[in-house]
Parts: sequence; structure tokens; C-alpha cells
Amino acid sequence: MKKIYFIAGSQDLYGSAVIKKVNEDSIIMVKYLNSQLKDLADLVFVTTVTKPDEARKVMVEATSDDECIGVMVWMHTFSPAKMWIKGLQVLSKPLLHLHTQANEKLPYESIDMDFMNLNQSAHGDREFGFIVKRLGIQHQIVSGFYKNEDVIQKLRQFTEVCLAINYSSNLKAASFGNNMREVAVTDGDRVESQIKFGWEVNYYGIGDLVDYINKVTRKEIDEKLGEYGLKYAFNTNDVSSVEEQAKYDIALHKFLKENDISAFTDTFQDLHGLHQLPGLAVQNLMGEGVGFGPEGDYKIACLSAVLMKLSEKRKGGTGFIEDYTYDLTPGQELELGSHMLEVSPKLASSRPAIEVHPLGIGGKENPARLVFEGLEGRGIQATLVDMGTHFKLIAMEVEFIKPMKMPKLPVARIMWKILPSFSEGTEFWLENGGGHHAVISNSLTIDDLILLAKLTNLEFTYLRKSK
Repeated sequence: MKKIYFIAGSQDLYGSAVIKKVNEDSIIMVKYLNSQLKDLADLVFVTTVTKPDEARKVMVEATSDDECIGVMVWMHTFSPAKMWIKGLQVLSKPLLHLHTQANEKLPYESIDMDFMNLNQSAHGDREFGFIVKRLGIQHQIVSGFYKNEDVIQKLRQFTEVCLAINYSSNLKAASFGNNMREVAVTDGDRVESQIKFGWEVNYYGIGDLVDYINKVTRKEIDEKLGEYGLKYAFNTNDVSSVEEQAKYDIALHKFLKENDISAFTDTFQDLHGLHQLPGLAVQNLMGEGVGFGPEGDYKIACLSAVLMKLSEKRKGGTGFIEDYTYDLTPGQELELGSHMLEVSPKLASSRPAIEVHPLGIGGKENPARLVFEGLEGRGIQATLVDMGTHFKLIAMEVEFIKPMKMPKLPVARIMWKILPSFSEGTEFWLENGGGHHAVISNSLTIDDLILLAKLTNLEFTYLRKSK
């Protein structure tokens, strides 16, 4: 279980009795917050900072602790902010400033100056807020009594984003083959990706995977078919094609696990040694949380992995999609999203079915794939592009709807309305250089992405229907 450091702020002029009370209140607060966050991470009360060397020491500790994913601070009393400068300058973990107090209501009949001096978050947090702004540190601020439901939800969101950032900073991705020839938006600077996000993106020849495929045993194939039978409906008698995908699935799983890889790409222009374009195999892995990007699009592979991690504890689905085609009926415009094969079953509204059909690209045998209709409800579409000088996250709100009947289209089918309108949304997307590969989700919101971008200093532009 990852942890978040909780640090209180005060000063040594108050004396030991006050500091003891600050510690006691902090422990009570942390205990309650842990009851609300325990499924995500452990909130750990570390110390009450009263001097500059204490601030620096605890921030160095947080930065060097691999299990620490973020820091939460609260100025219980007045804490002179110059003492925080050196500490904040060395902190590299996401920071949340909790603007609250130990008591919900003021004791009007008994309140005196001792009470006022002890409970000074209205005073101390403003001092701390200034220095964080002066230092230019991107951070999250949550204000309100710590037991309030809206405060808890914001703290949960911060924790989820911290988990995603921590996951992202250790993410390794494999590119089987290179970027699709002549395609621009799917390419990117892999060195800069590692500098900016921590993503280690490395090339592997498709032959490296073929070696694993050739070692798959009959027993392993049978076990994988059993797994498929539990998860999916079988709408095909072509067992050999399904077995071929099972071999790819097993080989990919082994390869990724042995190399500590959480996302990957492939391209239909580099399938030497494969009998099919990986379809069912890739879909099943995406359903297990592995990031994927087609045609060498490593940015989408990594983004999908990170956003799946962010939404891991939420209802709904998150995964890769490609913009395909439109219904342009005036006032009723819809988009149909899909891909040749590789759409995650996490985006399905009902049990996916395994089918085998011809594929008019790639020049290989008929591949097995999962066919299903997609999710419904309000959600987002997001993409990441490399503008040459920097990376840019682009997103807009959409409303997923039940797909129309398409009996001759044997792929995953997801339809949505672009919000606030088709013309505004598509013009916004094109104006900002948004690509045709994206991540969609009905469990994430624009606000989730705002916080993710803020805490990673990532340029983010978005379009929403309403707050």
C-alpha cells in the first residue's frame, strides 16, 4: 500500500503544550481520513514542522521514500512560511494544501485568545499559501471541514491522481516495430517522454515476441481458452484462429511481465512471423489494465495505462479508441469510434463475443477479435500530442450512447455525442492538433484531468459542456 505524508505546521514560539495539542489533533484527523481513503493509500502523520531544518528534513524524506506518492500539509497554527522554503524546493512529490481546522464550529461561549492562537488555520494557511505561490509550485488546495463529503471526495481524487502519477513515473513501454510509415501525430520524442513523464519507451523487434510465441505449450493454450470461456461468449467455430490469438496473449503476457512493461504498441506494417494481426490477445490484455497504442502510438499506449490506473477504483470503463466515422444528420450528429480490432472489453456494455472475420489490411489470416457494443453515459475523450517543443493534453466532454444496429460491422462499436455540439467539439479538437487516437472513459471527468495536468506541469486544453 502506497502512502501519503501528512505534515502539520506550527512554530516553536508556542511552547511544548501547544505542539502536543497540534500533534493530537493531527492524529485524530489522520485517523478519520484514513477511514475514508484506506482503499487507496495510507495517510501517515509524520511530524509537526516548527523550524526550517525540520521542514527540509521531512520533505527530503518524502522525496526519497519510494512508497510515498504525495504530501498533504495543514497549518494548524501560524507557521512562518520562510521556514518552508528549503523544504518545498526539494520536494518532488505532488503537494496538497488542506485548508481546514480541528473543530467544525466555534465554541462561542468559551472562546478566548488561547483558543484563537491554537486554531489559526485561517491565519497560518494564508501564510503558507503565499509562499507556495511565490515559489511557483503547482499544487492542489482543498478547503472545508475535513469530515465534509465534498472534502473527502477531493482528497480521494488527489490520492487517485497521486497513484496515477507514481505509476506513470515508473512506466515502461515496448514498441514492437516502429511508428506507422508516413503518419505524423502518432510519433513523438521518446527521450522527452522519459524526461517529462518518466516513461521508458524502448523498441523491440517483432521477432523478440515471435520467439516467445513459438515456446507456448498446448497446456497453456488450453488454459487460456478456458479463461476466454469464462469471460466471453464464443460466436465462432474457428477454434484454430482463437488458439492463435491465445498464443499471442500468453507470449505477450510473459514478455511484458519478464521485462516489467505495462504498455506496448504494434503496427500492421510489421507482422513478420505472425499469422494474424494481434486482436483478441491485445483486447484481453487491455482488459487486465495493460496500456496499448496501435500503429506505434506509444503516447496513447502510455496515456491509456495511466488513465486506467487513475480510474482503477471507479465504476465504468476507460480505454483506447480511434475516431472513425460520423453520422452527420443535422442536429443529431454522432461519432462512431472503433478500431480494426483492438478495443478494450472494459468499454463493453455487455458480455463481449469472440468472432473470426476477414481483415482487409495487414495481409494476414482472419484474426479472432472481441465484438461488442460500447459503454453509455457522460464521459470524456482525451489525447496526448507532441507539439515539438512540449507535450499537450487535449480533452472534451462527450455523451456515450447505445450504438445503432450494425450487423455487418464485426468489431467493437462505441458511439457518442460530442459536447457541447458536434461543430464546436470537432473544430476545437482540430484547432488544437488533437490526434485520431484517444482514450475514452465514463468514469473520469475533465476535473480529474485538470488536476493530473496541474500536478505534472502539463499543458492542458479542454472543452466542456458545463461545470
